[in-house]
Amino acid sequence: MIFYPLGKYILLLKAVFRKPEKWNIYRKEIFHEMNSIGVGSVWIISIISVFLGMVTTVQTAFQLVSDLIPKSTIGMIVRDSTILELSPTISALVLAGKVGSSVASQIGTMRVTEQIDALEIMGINSPGYLILPKIIAAVVTIPMLVIISIGLSIWGGYLAGTISGAVTANDFIAGTIDGFRGFTLTVSMVKAVVFAFIITSVSAYQGFYTSGGALDVGISSTRAVVVSCIMILFADYLVAQLLL
Repeated sequence: MIFYPLGKYILLLKAVFRKPEKWNIYRKEIFHEMNSIGVGSVWIISIISVFLGMVTTVQTAFQLVSDLIPKSTIGMIVRDSTILELSPTISALVLAGKVGSSVASQIGTMRVTEQIDALEIMGINSPGYLILPKIIAAVVTIPMLVIISIGLSIWGGYLAGTISGAVTANDFIAGTIDGFRGFTLTVSMVKAVVFAFIITSVSAYQGFYTSGGALDVGISSTRAVVVSCIMILFADYLVAQLLL
């Protein structure tokens, strides 16, 4: 039950990364998917990130009840937790629901309406044409979304801390600057790239092998979100274990 779908997934990826027939067609699709995946997800990522930073600041301030701990520690904790875990992982889970379900339902609908069969009859590498632009677009745009998420989360934490009086503006800024290690941002970008690949490839796999009718498209879309979320959390642990 594990090796059979894994083998199909690997064979699908082999077909996806086959040499394209015409790069011009693929280039147009890549830009279209970048607009759909990246630009189309900016607002939801921005809203979630601001409130995520605000909640993290409030809860961190609630835990730091000792007067011996400087208030600048709040900014430091918000910065590190946002960069290393919250922004890449929460953003990926949100995008798994938004982008993953869209990819699975789009490709699944093409499968049940026999559009994929028509592409294959015309001699087009359907996995490459349908899936490769989505993977490239996600790998390029999702790390950018994570960078936006990090900035807005820290800004949201700054707002929550200063408005509530839990920490002064100078202490929060000092905490975000002091002891910053650039390697944490590198780990975050590695996570973003891995998560982007998982979201698009797993969702495309579920959609590509959809069989039946419209009801099965919905089932494939739901399964794509569930499997993607599980794989994102598993990959999150692996990346953290290997790099930290």
